[in-house]
Amino acid sequence: MTLPTLREVLALPAYAGAQVLGGENGLDAAVTWVHVSEVLDAARFLSGGELILSTGLELSRITPDAGAAYLRSLVDGGAHGLALELVGPLRDVPPAVVMEARRTDFPLIAFQHEVRFADLTRAALGRILVRGVPDVAGGLDSVTLALRETGRAAAFRDAHLGPLLALPDRPRGTLLTTLDALIAGGFNIAQVARTLGVRRQTVYYRLEQLRALLGDLDDPRRQLAWRLALDLGDGENDAGRA
Repeated sequence: MTLPTLREVLALPAYAGAQVLGGENGLDAAVTWVHVSEVLDAARFLSGGELILSTGLELSRITPDAGAAYLRSLVDGGAHGLALELVGPLRDVPPAVVMEARRTDFPLIAFQHEVRFADLTRAALGRILVRGVPDVAGGLDSVTLALRETGRAAAFRDAHLGPLLALPDRPRGTLLTTLDALIAGGFNIAQVARTLGVRRQTVYYRLEQLRALLGDLDDPRRQLAWRLALDLGDGENDAGRA
């Protein structure tokens, strides 16, 4: 089992319409994670192999040479690609940035239409984490399948989401949807607000509610458990609790 290449990630339906502006020779590098970032010093957060998603907000505010330096910093930081949504402040990628991508064989990708970063993140991480293995020997799909087949799905979901499931219908649905968006969006508040169509303050408010009900939200192991619990769905577990 291997990590997907950037070429394979771009072939996912969620990435339809993506245009490669430069760095085609780097498309066969493995992608380890997808990270949404709007800051110019994103490289200091990288661990290597990431695909960076951005609206290019900061790129639109700096000189072309500074933009090229930003792209080089991503290369030096170990990123394996930069995807820009060109529908906001940045409508065209500066030629200097494109030239730097070509010079360094660093994949520079553009979306000329509005995209949902949460959908891009979810699609790519689904491929990265599950590794595209459809059998029951491995991957997250096999875990959820095993939980269902052994009759433990309801207990697992209650164990990890019980405080939310005990709420009345409206807050329950709102907070489950928000938790789902937070996990899919890497807890990027701006992106989650955009995904849900609410203000950032609303997301922060719901985040405090989730912390009060679930405790530490930063533990990757707990996030994975919540992802599995959310994927198990409502119907079976509701019936199991009735």
